[in-house]
Amino acid sequence: MACVAVLQLHSASVKLYDSPARGKRSIEVGDMFYIYIEVSDIDGRPEFPSNVGGAKVMYFEHTGQSSRMSNINGKVTQSTSNTWTATLRAQKEGTYTLGPISVSGVKSNQLTYTIGKADPTNQRGPQSQSSTPGNDTDKPKFIGKGDGNLFMKATVSSSNVYEQQAIVYTVKLYTTYDAIKFIGATAAPKFDGFVVEESKAISNSLEYETYNGKTYATAVIARYIIFPQMTGQLKVSGNTYTVSVDQREYYHDPFWGNMAVSSPLQLNVTPNDLTVNVKALPSPKPADFSGGVGKFTISSQLKSNDFKTNQAASIEYIVTGTGNLKYVQLPDLSTLYPPQLEVYTPETDIKSNVGSSNVSGSVSFDYSFMPLEEGDFKIPSVKLVYFNPETGNYETSSSNEYNITVGKGKSSGKSQTNTRLKFNPDLKVVNLSELSKVHSPIIYRFAYWLWFIIPFMALCATVAVMMYHKKTHSDMAALNSRRANKLARKRLRKVYSAMRSGNVELFYDEMLTAMWGYLGDKLKMPTSELMRDNIKSVLESKDIPQEEISAMLEILDKCEFAKYSPASGKGDMKDVYESAISIINSLEKSFKKSFTNKI
Repeated sequence: MACVAVLQLHSASVKLYDSPARGKRSIEVGDMFYIYIEVSDIDGRPEFPSNVGGAKVMYFEHTGQSSRMSNINGKVTQSTSNTWTATLRAQKEGTYTLGPISVSGVKSNQLTYTIGKADPTNQRGPQSQSSTPGNDTDKPKFIGKGDGNLFMKATVSSSNVYEQQAIVYTVKLYTTYDAIKFIGATAAPKFDGFVVEESKAISNSLEYETYNGKTYATAVIARYIIFPQMTGQLKVSGNTYTVSVDQREYYHDPFWGNMAVSSPLQLNVTPNDLTVNVKALPSPKPADFSGGVGKFTISSQLKSNDFKTNQAASIEYIVTGTGNLKYVQLPDLSTLYPPQLEVYTPETDIKSNVGSSNVSGSVSFDYSFMPLEEGDFKIPSVKLVYFNPETGNYETSSSNEYNITVGKGKSSGKSQTNTRLKFNPDLKVVNLSELSKVHSPIIYRFAYWLWFIIPFMALCATVAVMMYHKKTHSDMAALNSRRANKLARKRLRKVYSAMRSGNVELFYDEMLTAMWGYLGDKLKMPTSELMRDNIKSVLESKDIPQEEISAMLEILDKCEFAKYSPASGKGDMKDVYESAISIINSLEKSFKKSFTNKI
């Protein structure tokens, strides 16, 4: 028995050897490589060191077992072998030594391995086509090993467009990994100089596409409809996405041969940046240009053709089509309608749908008007002038015209009646001789003239009020500027309701509407001119402090970001709401101070 034990002890062994990643002949920085521990005829498990020179230990597990039996001249012998595999990632160049490793008193050999410098030629994956030749920033940025197994490519539907023309910005994921799980974006894309509408038309499943001779699984993970607000070279910077994948690592087992194991890997990847050339709209622009860029039609609805004086009526104009629908404006109807019809500011209702290639829908303008005189009148056709980027021309769509009849309605003032004198037989006749000699006529009394003075002053006050009302309402921009604070607080009530209900998307939509609306009213700027640079320059010209300008722009940026990343903005709603109220109050004080200084 002692001899058998001695024979078994001499046959026991522990062996160390290494292997580069599959398909490589050497180990380079960033590579996965493998160290194998082969234990023969020993009942024990090796302990692999946690710190290995120049590399990080990813996994260590039992990967194989084999047994061998032989019969020589009637003598039967049996040998058992177990293999453990350590998967490591090379991190630092150099030559390193591992071992010996002891298993049940039996020591292994020492293993020497060399980690070389990463080969830059192996880190180049498929390249995207640059929108600007020679611009390296227009190429995908790779992660992981840099072998092109996962990257993102950003594209635009057109890189040479007109101002306010709709462009589709798409981010597409390419991967060769077995399984991927999209976790989310760590930041929002930067659309400098654009108005952005997020589209829900993204991929629900993977598709396959051949790119540069290699087949990838692809998915559209983001799509935006963007509208350039200024001319020149505008840049769109890609944002960072986090993606979780299953990475398959290969190793060699002496008994089973080449084997593979999948492990989770989290990666950060950024799509390429893009540059868009934006052209100005052709000049000269029509005087009645609506600001619409796209393709639109206008229609109208009038419920009746018979009206009464001093009774309110309404007419609705509906603009439908695709393009920058939210920025379409109708001409001033008070200059088109007959003077006998007084027209008021309309109520607008926008119903838009962000599709995969454009924004479509309708905008209704509900006008109220008041017939002031009797007679037959014509409500003229309203023309909508817009720019069609497909044809490169300004085009016109017209609504219907109407012939109306206005009859007599109720008088807006108090009715006047004639007073008739009645003969009174009991009236006493006064003898003129009985009148006092010192009696003075009633016209010399002040109380008598009060009956004339008071109505005259009331008439003057009424005329003054009417003239003031007509003057203030003739310039709606100035009126809205004076009422900007009041209108903003009215809009902020909707913001507060959205915050109370926890509706993040509605909260930031209403907040942006309130802030942009306040700035447009206060600065007397049409919607088409509401851009960051314009607002900043106008506020600076009015001597508004720089910190207040920065605070206002910061709120707008924060709302824009949270709108497209709603999960990250829920906890900030209260702070954004309070900041908005604070900056509006500060701006109001600054505007009053600036006005006082000018006086």
